[in-house]
Formats: sequence, structure tokens, C-alpha cells
Amino acid sequence: MTSDNTWRRIKWAAACLGGLALCALLAGGLTLRSHTATPAQPAQPAAREPAQVVLACPGRVEGLTEVVNVGAGVDGVLLEVRVKEGQQVRAGELLARIDCRDLEAELPAAQAAAESARQTRERLLRGSRTEERRVALDYQAREEAVLQQARAQHQRMAKLYESGDISREVFEKARRDLDVAQASRSAAEHQLALVNAAPLPEELAKAEAEIKVAEGRARALIEKIRKCVIRSPASGTVLRTPLRAGEAVSATFAPTIVSLADISRLKVRAEVDERDLGRIFSGQQVLVTAPAFPPANFAGKWRGSANRWGASACAPATRRKRATATCWKCSLIWLRRMRGWPWDCASLCNFW
Repeated sequence: MTSDNTWRRIKWAAACLGGLALCALLAGGLTLRSHTATPAQPAQPAAREPAQVVLACPGRVEGLTEVVNVGAGVDGVLLEVRVKEGQQVRAGELLARIDCRDLEAELPAAQAAAESARQTRERLLRGSRTEERRVALDYQAREEAVLQQARAQHQRMAKLYESGDISREVFEKARRDLDVAQASRSAAEHQLALVNAAPLPEELAKAEAEIKVAEGRARALIEKIRKCVIRSPASGTVLRTPLRAGEAVSATFAPTIVSLADISRLKVRAEVDERDLGRIFSGQQVLVTAPAFPPANFAGKWRGSANRWGASACAPATRRKRATATCWKCSLIWLRRMRGWPWDCASLCNFW
């Protein structure tokens, strides 16, 4: 009985060992088949997991437009600033005003000088007054009458001189009176022609030049007064108002009165090192984080690189390639959350 039990145990152990050996052979055959029977496939770009970061670079938060620093167009004292930081403004909306009362006081005098120059030109085009023309005509008629009398007197004196009734001296006096009368009549004719003459081209040109100068001064004052009212060049959000009422402003040094930009949508400008340009491609996924907001991160997509080299705003000592990574999907949720980030906030762009 004991020998039968022992024999059964030996057969059960041998069967177990044989099964294990068969399983090992089958596994080895399958592995060998998988290595030999599978044809070679062309290399495909492997999809990286979000955690597999291939490149990290600094960036800055920006808006849809660059910052517009609005300054003064004239010298003066800031009268008031109508907007506050964070306020939404539209294109053409009043931002600030400069005290230009001195220019406003000079404007009426400049406009009067321009009107005086225009009236001077009209006076030249109209010519002499009607009364002056009448006086010239009367003067000519009088001199004509004097000439006729002097001519008749000369003729009588000539006959008397030929008959010997008068002396030569009396005859010469009559001749002299005739010459004087002729000269006076000629002067009267010239005076009448002068009164009726048209203005000289040089006089008209001078009058036109004086009008242009006077009108130019008036327009310059009007333009300066218009620049005293500072309006928004574009729609956007007020970022900074560094100046206050009472501070001096200048068109030469151009201090910033209001800084504004369109931040209705934000983007991140990443600064990629020259050596890393080959590691990024169009459509690459980007994860943007900010040290100021550790829990917040935003997924975006690489849109493209800029066409110029520039110094890094995050690391000025290095030479960087500037490019922009923005949100791939027009997700309003992403945009709303992104609005909480301030302009020029430092961020970290992780490419995978």
C-alpha cells in the first residue's frame, strides 16, 4: 500500500514538471515569433504625455496689442486726468486735459490778423475808391481848361509879337505858361490812369503770402489747443496713470500720461533660446504656469515664432528668439481665467 502511494506521488510530480516545461516552451515560442514574424514599421513620432516636458522657457503675459503710452502733444500743466487704472476706454474717449488758456487767449488775435490780411487783398483787387476816381477826373478837366486858356493866350501873344506891339519878354512868358499847362494836363492824365490801374502782380503775391502766414499761425494755435484735449487712440484698458493734475508735461520729453492696451484676450510671449529652436514645432502643446499663481495653469498651443532676434525681457544678458504661444481653442473659460493675470506677469512655458 505504501509503495502504491509513493508511485502516485512520483507520477503527479512528473506531470507538474512537464506542464511547467510545456508552458515555458510555449512562452518562448510566442516571444520568438513576435520578434521574428512582425514586419518592420516606419518610425512614427511618438505622442508625448503631458508630463513629458521637452523644453521649458520663461515668458511674459501680454494682451492682443502692445502697450500704448499716451503722452502730451504740447507743453503745459496737466489740468486733469479723467480715467483710472483698470478702466475700460473706447477709441476717442477723453483721457486727460492740459491747461492751455494762454493759447486760447492768443487765438482771437491770430484770427483777427488773418482777417486783416484777407481784407488787404480785397482792397488791392477792388482798386481805388470811387471818390478818388472822381477827384482824378475833376483834376484832369481843370488842367485841360487851363491848357486851352494858355494855348489861346499864346496865339494872341504871337500875333502881337509879330506886329511889334509887345516885347519879346511878354511873348516868352506866354509860351512858358503854355508849356506849364501842357505838363499839368499830362500829370492829370497819369493820375487818372494810376487811380484806375489794376494791382501789380507783386502786390497780390505779397498779400497772398501774408494771408497764408496769418492763417497758418491761427491754424497752429487751433491745433495746439486741440492737442490740449488728450483722447484715447484705441479701445482698451488703462494700465497706468503715472501723472497727476498739476504736473508739468512736455512734447519734447514726452512723459507718459496714460498707458493702455487691449487685454480683452491675453497671450504669453515665450522666449526660446537659439539652441532650442529645433525642439519646437507648429501646433506643439504648451502648458503655461506662473510663479505668482502656483495652482493655476493653462494649456495652449504654439502658434509660431517671430521674424526677428531680440534681447530677452526675462534675461536681458542673453540673446533670445521671441515667439508667441496662445490658446489653441477659443475657450471662453480659458480666456476668463486668464484675465486674472496681470500684464507683464512672469510665466513659465512647458513644451511637450
